[in-house]
Amino acid sequence: MKKAICFLLSAGTVLAGCSKDEIIPGSYNDSTSPSTPSTDTGTYEEEEDDISQTTFDRTITIVWSGSGASVSGDANGVVTVNGADVTVDNTKTTEKVKYELSGSSTAGSLKIYSNNKQALVLSDLSLTNPSGAAINNQGKKRCFIVLSGTSSLADGSSTTYTATGEEDLKAVFFSEGQLIFSGEGSLTVSANNAQGKAGITSDDYVRVMDSPSIKIIAGSGAGHGLRGKDAVAIDGGTIDVSVSADMKKGIASDSLVVFNGGVTTVKATGGTAYDSEDAEYKASAGVKADQVFKMNGGTLTVTSSGQGGKGITGDAVAYFNGGTVKVTVTGSNYGSSSSGGGGGRPRATATDSSKSAKAIKFDGDIHFNGSTVSASASSHEAIESKGAMSISDGVVYAQSSDDAINSAKDLTISGGSVCAYSTGNDGIDANGNMYIKGGLVYAISASSPEVAFDANTEGGYKLYLTGGTLIALGGLENGSSLSQSCYSASSWNRSTWYSITVGSTTHAFKTPSSGGSGLVVSGASQPTLQSGVSASGGTDIWNGMGVLDCSASGGQTVILGAYSGGGGMGGPGGGGPGRRH
Repeated sequence: MKKAICFLLSAGTVLAGCSKDEIIPGSYNDSTSPSTPSTDTGTYEEEEDDISQTTFDRTITIVWSGSGASVSGDANGVVTVNGADVTVDNTKTTEKVKYELSGSSTAGSLKIYSNNKQALVLSDLSLTNPSGAAINNQGKKRCFIVLSGTSSLADGSSTTYTATGEEDLKAVFFSEGQLIFSGEGSLTVSANNAQGKAGITSDDYVRVMDSPSIKIIAGSGAGHGLRGKDAVAIDGGTIDVSVSADMKKGIASDSLVVFNGGVTTVKATGGTAYDSEDAEYKASAGVKADQVFKMNGGTLTVTSSGQGGKGITGDAVAYFNGGTVKVTVTGSNYGSSSSGGGGGRPRATATDSSKSAKAIKFDGDIHFNGSTVSASASSHEAIESKGAMSISDGVVYAQSSDDAINSAKDLTISGGSVCAYSTGNDGIDANGNMYIKGGLVYAISASSPEVAFDANTEGGYKLYLTGGTLIALGGLENGSSLSQSCYSASSWNRSTWYSITVGSTTHAFKTPSSGGSGLVVSGASQPTLQSGVSASGGTDIWNGMGVLDCSASGGQTVILGAYSGGGGMGGPGGGGPGRRH
């Protein structure tokens, strides 16, 4: 039996299909308690997804050759062949069958009906169906896909995907049941159709295990790259997905998308279009999780270049618990710039055409608990939550022409190493309260009236600084509550390496070529600040703008004065001599 994957999304709101007694502990925490941000302890573990735990009753071999196919090992007569179109009907036996598939056809297909678990071993298989899905599995039990050698699946540019009865036809490789990929071979899936059909789709979930190599290419008239209705789980392997149609997603799920390992690359080049079925404008995205996004391990690289496109996005909550994430969004915003944005701007309605190009954006809370994240967006926010945001561990770098990091509700930083660099707005912006309690936090704003740290004082909220090492190039929001002493530099130098030492710990940071007015620093004790240093040792962070736990040599001591205000400090100084070697 499939184990439920259940999360509490908000107070009293449970992931669809789950009961409250199935909720993963710790998956929700009321944001009214900012001192204890939510953590996520849920994992995606299914013993039955391990193919070694299943004993198969029979092996059937199917070999395609041009316009035909041959079959061996079919003692029960479950396989029929019509040219190169092969149909399996294993609904009248209880056998678990392993199908070994090989050969080549440019006009062939495989269609499966089964009430039992099954395995498809793709061994140097090349199968193109010019009139529909290359593999269409109508069985609702687990379907193990073992990759051996080099295989490929494709449809045609004129493929119509004509359905039989009520059968779904959603992808070049479609399955009603779970698809579990394993093995050490490779598979390339090409969606060439103009019908909006995807590369790989399961109406249950898709999981990638072991070390297969999977490449999915979805053309300008096709659909999503990789989609699992209930979940997409990447545990290992190398995944390369590219999608180019408007509104489509590289990796998508109506529920959960989780990365536990592997190396995944997603490229989305499509933009925004009107979806007549849902009566709203939709944008493309690299990764979209409607309910829960989790980054636990592995490497995820996402690029989005379409107008209004997103990098990683979702309708609910996101957890960045581990692994490495890099998101680059170069597309411009779509539609009116007066709506759909972050901060105090109104959000888009169903009839509004505006879509903003953002690197990481979720409609619920975002929690950074240990990942190394780099997010950049050339036209809008780099990281935005429509709920609360917490950063407790890991490395977070955000660069944008708008707010680098924006939270619609409270924002809490209690650990980790954070750099938020805006060239046109605030560095870090919270529309609720902002709590800086720990960690190393470097925020850079554009020139006044923008500030490095901006809480919503107009709405009765404020910045609360109680701990951590803080570097604010652009100053602090007026009216901040500063329980930890802050110090201001009389000026700062552009494009210069500085070191900041608090106690016995030294970090280095580089200033940009332009930025906000005033440099403010804070630490558990009064910091020592040096300008024009060379840093050695330590760990490079923040896309080359910082070095963690390093040694610094050379430079000049920066005179610091007591600071108690917020915003409105003197302008930046001239260019500086130092640089990191």
